Amino acid sequence: MRKSGAIRVAAMVAACGAMVMSLTSCGNSGHSGAAGSGGSRTDDAPRPSTDLKRIPGIGDRLWQRLPAGTRQVVAVYGDGPHSPDSTVEFFTKHGSTWDRARSWPAHNGRKGWTTDHHEGDQHSPVGMFTLSDAGGVLDDPGAKLPYTKSAAFQAPHYWNKAYWHDFDYVIAIDYNRVKGTAPNDPTRPQGQSKGGSIWLHMDHGSGTSACVSMSEPAMRYLLRNLDPRQHPVVIMGDKAELGA
Repeated sequence: MRKSGAIRVAAMVAACGAMVMSLTSCGNSGHSGAAGSGGSRTDDAPRPSTDLKRIPGIGDRLWQRLPAGTRQVVAVYGDGPHSPDSTVEFFTKHGSTWDRARSWPAHNGRKGWTTDHHEGDQHSPVGMFTLSDAGGVLDDPGAKLPYTKSAAFQAPHYWNKAYWHDFDYVIAIDYNRVKGTAPNDPTRPQGQSKGGSIWLHMDHGSGTSACVSMSEPAMRYLLRNLDPRQHPVVIMGDKAELGA
């Protein structure tokens, strides 16, 4: 159960009826599970601490929006504006410099990236978003973020079998959602047309409907290390947009 207590159970039950609608933001049974080009890269490969003054590849437009208290960044570098392949790197701040802690292959929206995301467009939204809540089908692996375990996260079994474990672990990206709620809460402050349920979740080997997907070891690492006291954010997009 969620660390904040049983009060969240009622909210989860209420959300179950909307779960299929929410989940389709992150997966679609009509697509195969064929491996993407990122599958050949090494998972969970440590990177040396490099005492970076700022995170590589992030231009002034996004960097200037970084909250002053943020000391953890998940950077998602999309291979191209229309590519479903990307790389996730995890950075932590020590003093005035940043260290690159981990790097993993990943996937994003099947049709790439967009600066104007809408429901069903199969593009991942470009931008900087906070990371506040987590959950999944499986037991809490030791998450520092508030974690909601529920069978309501289970992908429908009429989807392609390759997608059944996508939501074993999820981390909500705070795009068009209410912070402090379970990742599958259906509330959309900007309206349903702007989409929602944009998550970091487990990978099925190809592009998603809008989320960013990674291996189980990568998800477990992030769940155990993302710390709300460090005000973590995700900065995500294709490399050209990130560098603008």
